[in-house]
Amino acid sequence: MHKLFFNLIITAVALVFTNIAMADEPQVIYLWKKGAPGFEKLKDKPESAQDWWVRDINNPSIVVFKPPKEIANSTAILVAPGGGHRNLVFNSEGRDAAQFLNKLGITVFVLKYRLARQENSPYSLDIHPQQDAYRAMRTIRSRAAEFGIDPNKIGIMGFSAGGEVVASVAYGSGDGDAKAKDPIDRVNGKPNFQILVYPGPLWVPTSLDDKAPPAFMVAAMDDACCAKPIIDLAQLYHAAKIPAEIHLYAKGDHAFNMGKRTSLKGLRDWPQRLADWLIDSQFIPAPIATP
Repeated sequence: MHKLFFNLIITAVALVFTNIAMADEPQVIYLWKKGAPGFEKLKDKPESAQDWWVRDINNPSIVVFKPPKEIANSTAILVAPGGGHRNLVFNSEGRDAAQFLNKLGITVFVLKYRLARQENSPYSLDIHPQQDAYRAMRTIRSRAAEFGIDPNKIGIMGFSAGGEVVASVAYGSGDGDAKAKDPIDRVNGKPNFQILVYPGPLWVPTSLDDKAPPAFMVAAMDDACCAKPIIDLAQLYHAAKIPAEIHLYAKGDHAFNMGKRTSLKGLRDWPQRLADWLIDSQFIPAPIATP
């Protein structure tokens, strides 16, 4: 009898820990139930991942990172990691960003978009990353009530090549197709604000209209690739009189991620500048001051 009782306790404890582990696993939402249009046959081809990268994205998805319930607010951000369209730097530019933003009460969706420059990729750089990003924005907005978010407070954040994905949707109309059979495709896909972290040069426009989303931009001046895009964008935002905040650090080169791996104090603190901007722009509430 005692042995049976002991075994029951062990089983119950194991179930509790299993349920906790399952609860901690981020939710994955595939952007199309039957696979990406035109590439449905590749839907079940597995992703590959090792150390810092994820590759072979054939079934685009968003990975959901929820903030603690007690601090959750109504803001959401879609994060597009970089990786040169050959890899996704999922941990340093996806998960780490989500964990920081979760602490601000923001619900985060990390985008796994198709990689057009991966060897033997069947995807087009001009079409498929943008298609995935628009579909992700529309999916999030269509399920806003489910996630407790405001459909008018959905931003998008991109690192390096992910910044190019951001630009590809931030400066378009984002209008949905009112006649689409899929109700998700009827939803507007334009972000309400954008965050560009050392963004690549693709899709930087030559001019902005008054519908361009407010922007936060950060890079290092010694980044041969990706300082110029935010300098160019800063001039466009200034000319269009659209709110934008730009942090251009003297040193740091490329891929400083969320500042965890740099010895430069300014870069280590850059995420706090983002938090300040989100508060000052009223995308998130200011923390309640403690007496």
